[in-house]
Amino acid sequence: MGTTQISSNAPAFRPAPIGLVDGLQHVQKAAQKITSILDLDQLIDSVIHEVKHSFGCVEAGVFLHDEARGEMVRADAHGCSLHHRGHRLKVGREGMVGHAASTGAMHYAPDVRVDSYYVPCEHAILSEVAIPLKAGDRLVGVFTASHPELDAFPRQQLRLLQALCDHVAIAIDNARCFQNERAARAALDRDAQEARAIQQALLPKSSPYIPGLVISGRSEPARAVGGDWYDFISFPDGRWGIVLADVSGKGTAAALLMSATRGIFRSLAEACCTPAEVLSRLNQLLVNDFPAGKFVTMVYGVIDPDTRTVTFANAGHLQPLLIDDRGTHFLETERGLPLGLSSGEYSETRVALSPGSKLIFYSDGITEAVDQEDQEYGASRLAEHALQPTASAVSIVDDVRAFANGSGMSDDATVVFVGVAR
Repeated sequence: MGTTQISSNAPAFRPAPIGLVDGLQHVQKAAQKITSILDLDQLIDSVIHEVKHSFGCVEAGVFLHDEARGEMVRADAHGCSLHHRGHRLKVGREGMVGHAASTGAMHYAPDVRVDSYYVPCEHAILSEVAIPLKAGDRLVGVFTASHPELDAFPRQQLRLLQALCDHVAIAIDNARCFQNERAARAALDRDAQEARAIQQALLPKSSPYIPGLVISGRSEPARAVGGDWYDFISFPDGRWGIVLADVSGKGTAAALLMSATRGIFRSLAEACCTPAEVLSRLNQLLVNDFPAGKFVTMVYGVIDPDTRTVTFANAGHLQPLLIDDRGTHFLETERGLPLGLSSGEYSETRVALSPGSKLIFYSDGITEAVDQEDQEYGASRLAEHALQPTASAVSIVDDVRAFANGSGMSDDATVVFVGVAR
């Protein structure tokens, strides 16, 4: 089928005969050029240009196979005066294109006026060829070339066109695969960004206001979403709950489990149970619901502003860091398995917050972050940074990111920081 209008008064034009050797060289050069193009539109335009330039064809077009609808869709932007880009032909039912697609064989009409398959496009067209484009046994599309003279395509030229179309089919198939993969990646990226926005919305919008205390939190997922989470919970009696948790694994799966854990935890914590009771009840529920091998580590404490104390329970999480006048302490608890593995009991630890003291909950993405020399950030660097007067949750995460510069954050990094005024 033709692509651009040709005047009936135009002088006749027949491509100059191409020798076999010259023709093969044309095919080789054209193939080298088109097979390096992954943009589908650019590829098709290049194919049409190369065919016109190398073979002297007046008209050329490419139809792509829409397998789901059993149709051939015009893909080139040139188009004839009647059928433009996006025009569809039924496979096996419409035109030389539909016939070639159905049979899988080249169809040549030396005189389109007597060809039963030809569908008129330009009144001046007298000869046309339709060549299937196949990648293996799979139909990719159909290439067409037409001319205003009768029998304008010698047998040798048809062979060369078929040889070129073998390369065109592979190039188009690669470009379409690349296009589909790029679209799929873009969709995944959009989904990941939406998931990240949702997860970030589950984190506290602001820190608690407690006279004499400065509390901050920060979570930095290693991927778009992660399995770390922290929260602040206000109780009617003026106390505040602070929690930091880490689901095993990373990415979307960990984020889904963390979201479920968060919902259950908040409902239990708001019932004003003690930290040990909350973790014990939460564990019983997660043991039944979590997939095998998945678990959550969690540290949950309740701050009493009146007594300036924190009572916390630890479910297999890293030991909280306490800095006070007596020095630096990593706080232990007697009992506390990670949540979701098996039944168990949880003990509580009570610490006093003296003037100038600091209490820090953190995930393993902080202490296990590594630099370019594969050295860990470690607990000692965490304590050293926390000793600085301006230390906060944000400054700790920023310091870890700077430490891992070049290596990147390989795990989710989360901190809850409680500072007491002097």
